[in-house]
Amino acid sequence: MQHFQSVLDQCPVGHPDHAAALTNLAYARLTCYIQNHLQDINTTTSLFRESLALHPQGHPDHALSLHDLIRALIWRYNKESTAIYIHESAQLCSKLLPLCPEGTYLHSIGVDGAVDYVMNKLPIDTSDEGIHLRRNILELCPVGYQLHPRALDRLAEALRTRFEQCGNIDDIDETIQLRREAILLCPKGHSDRSSFLNNLALSLVIRFHNQGKPNDLDEAITLYEESLHLWPVGHKSRNFALDNLGGALVTRFNKRGDIDDITRAISLRCKALTLCPPGHPRRDTILSNLALVLKTKCDKSYVSKDLNEAIDQYRESHLLKQLDDPERHVTLYNLSSALCSHFTHTQKNGDVEEAIRHCQEALASLPSLHPGFTERIRVAIDWARQAEIYQHESALKAYQMCFELVDSHVMSRSSIFSRREAATAFHGAQSLPVDAASCATHRDNLRQAVELLEQGCGQQWSLASRLRTPLEDLWSTNPQLAQRLSELSKHLSHAQGSTDSTDPAAADRAATEYRRLTGQWKAAVAEIRNLRAFSRFLLPPSYEDLQAAARQGPVVILIASQYSCSAIIVPTSGDPHNVPLPSVSLTELNNLKDRFARAIRHVSVMGPKVPHNDLIVLLRTVWNEIMLPIINVLENVLKLNHHSRIWLCPTAAFTSIPLHVAHPFQINADGSKEPCLEDLYICSYAPTLSALVRSRQMMKKRVTPSFATIGQGQPGTGKGKALLAVDSKLELVHKLVPATAKRITISGDTATRAGALQALEENTWVHLACHGKQDPTQPYNSHFVMRDEHLTLLDIMEKDIPRAEFTFLSACHTAVGDEKTPDEVIHLAAGLQFSGFKSVIGMLWEVNDAVAKHVVEAFYKYMFMDLKDGNGVVMDCSRAAWALNCATHAVKMKVPLEQRMVFIHIGV
Repeated sequence: MQHFQSVLDQCPVGHPDHAAALTNLAYARLTCYIQNHLQDINTTTSLFRESLALHPQGHPDHALSLHDLIRALIWRYNKESTAIYIHESAQLCSKLLPLCPEGTYLHSIGVDGAVDYVMNKLPIDTSDEGIHLRRNILELCPVGYQLHPRALDRLAEALRTRFEQCGNIDDIDETIQLRREAILLCPKGHSDRSSFLNNLALSLVIRFHNQGKPNDLDEAITLYEESLHLWPVGHKSRNFALDNLGGALVTRFNKRGDIDDITRAISLRCKALTLCPPGHPRRDTILSNLALVLKTKCDKSYVSKDLNEAIDQYRESHLLKQLDDPERHVTLYNLSSALCSHFTHTQKNGDVEEAIRHCQEALASLPSLHPGFTERIRVAIDWARQAEIYQHESALKAYQMCFELVDSHVMSRSSIFSRREAATAFHGAQSLPVDAASCATHRDNLRQAVELLEQGCGQQWSLASRLRTPLEDLWSTNPQLAQRLSELSKHLSHAQGSTDSTDPAAADRAATEYRRLTGQWKAAVAEIRNLRAFSRFLLPPSYEDLQAAARQGPVVILIASQYSCSAIIVPTSGDPHNVPLPSVSLTELNNLKDRFARAIRHVSVMGPKVPHNDLIVLLRTVWNEIMLPIINVLENVLKLNHHSRIWLCPTAAFTSIPLHVAHPFQINADGSKEPCLEDLYICSYAPTLSALVRSRQMMKKRVTPSFATIGQGQPGTGKGKALLAVDSKLELVHKLVPATAKRITISGDTATRAGALQALEENTWVHLACHGKQDPTQPYNSHFVMRDEHLTLLDIMEKDIPRAEFTFLSACHTAVGDEKTPDEVIHLAAGLQFSGFKSVIGMLWEVNDAVAKHVVEAFYKYMFMDLKDGNGVVMDCSRAAWALNCATHAVKMKVPLEQRMVFIHIGV
């Protein structure tokens, strides 16, 4: 090395032998590094880089310099296992391969070996850049080149991994196609054929689990059989083949129930275990997999010996796994499940205690960030389910953990659409809020039941509203921090809209920016929570916070859980009251919901003159089984005066039942009619308690009223039938609005998406008459039909309209919720309330436009009946519920029952 350094010193920059001297010294240093005589590799790679820079593309020694640098980077990766060096090697290989065709010197000295090493060591990178690099390598290893099959397989592995992360079916389809090509290029006798057969089989099983194609599973088993044949007794990989074939047979048994499949699966995995004696590195995996087969058999046909053996094998597997083993949580989770099964047969409480403990350990062993984060959520959900079923004391803690994990996971998503997708991606997550509330209710912890329900049910709204939190108190305490959070919230709100770009590259950049801003926003929030009076800033609200929703009347929360159905009444002050609903189950509620839908469709088809017997029976059922027990508490316990206001906060199946029109349809002995719910109380709905509290807080900001009437009766071809009464309805509303208010009308060609949005932003009161359409699968696409484009719920949510007060949505389906998140009310009326409107009239389903005109006229007459010029009385949106109650009573002779019950009030 000293001699080579001396030569380099005598060949300075510009000397014709400078590059050769650099290379020779670098080679000497690399040899010392390889032989562990030298630790410094940075100088060596720097010398090779300098040499490469002196041999640019086109230079006769360019390829050799590339090869030298690759070799140095490979050795550095081999010793340090730092991914950046193998990534750079791969990028350099993609430049080197075209320069080394067969017959060249570099090809003869083993370029293939270097490329093969890089291909196999290059970590799986599922980013667009990582996949692109794999595709480049494949292109540089054309058909006929000996590395072509391996290049196919490595690209396929990257695509398979991306499919498991992102779920794009195109990725798994391409994976299978690439692996079929690789096998065709590896005939019997080829050294890689067995591995490629195994990999294709695995990909087919994955697609089977995603799409359920039985041919995929059968083909996978055939491929595993051939792979097993190619790894005979004595082969080092035979335990893999036995284990994989056994796993595929278990999958087929679960699908078809053929006892021969499960019997053979047990036999294969027992043989695999004999090939992995104590001390074998795969013994823990084989033990766990064999236990899974035995547990699967027991689930179908219980044999205590098999289940006990499965539990013993899971325990041994767990003991063998290192604390940092990435699969440790799976074994813990499966052991927990086996112990729960054991408890159902033995009733030994120790089984449940151990099962819950292992579930908690599984949760703790998973990483807190991606990719383990989603698995943590699944384990937490299962912990909650097990604790609930077996009445374990940790159930409420488990539910709380679920909400915290899901909240963090969803908050990391950069758009409203992706947040909803994330929230609905976990099996069983949708019912967690009501199940948690049911659990807390059974434990007589009604305050926590209210808190948990609110935390779960209001997730989508609360995540969005965090960026619109009023900061008045913070401004007076720490104006600099308030300013920073305000600006970050605005930037975040803008960034989450940018991530929906149709340009993938732009969307990726926006998502990265969103994550950066989210980190800064969280840091600012953490700083605020360190202030004395702000320790609970933006944390889930406490019962005391939520009770503010009941300031003007009790809130009735209706809980529809698979474990029980009940109501919790939150009074103006004091503790909540539990109202059991023993006659109602979730199954019966879903049936009641479906019967209502059929009855409404029947009445709309047959016309108002047909007797409403079905509807009357259903409304009587709602009265007797749901609302009457609640009314008894309101009257006899809370002593609530008749004609007082109450708020209904339904969840799950309750959201699709018209609770506000519950009716006994009963004649008393003296000939009088038994009063219905609307006779007793003035009913409003609240999507969440937080939404109602927020609207009340914003009521402090009263401004001079301005009233916009927006109507679109001629939406255009393919957008719905013409609404002939729209213009006359707008004219009527315009006349009824007090002259003291500024009034504008937008209709016809001016009632466009942009025009309607502008009117919503610029006016405090709005009446909107048009077609409304709820999208049950993607509620943020629910929309009002305008002249040009749809005005969507997402459009409305992206506007912050703090001056807004009241809106009447004279459009059908504006107050119907979401199929995938039934415990969270996401619809047009709730969206307008979120955006700033404190009081909203919405409609549950389609209504006759001409008939609706009677309700609209009566409503505005009552709404403004006390307003006279000069008397100092202001337009008050909190009168809307009373005005609607009066209006529906007033039009009973003109408007049939099924049309009156459509109108509901939401908000203050």
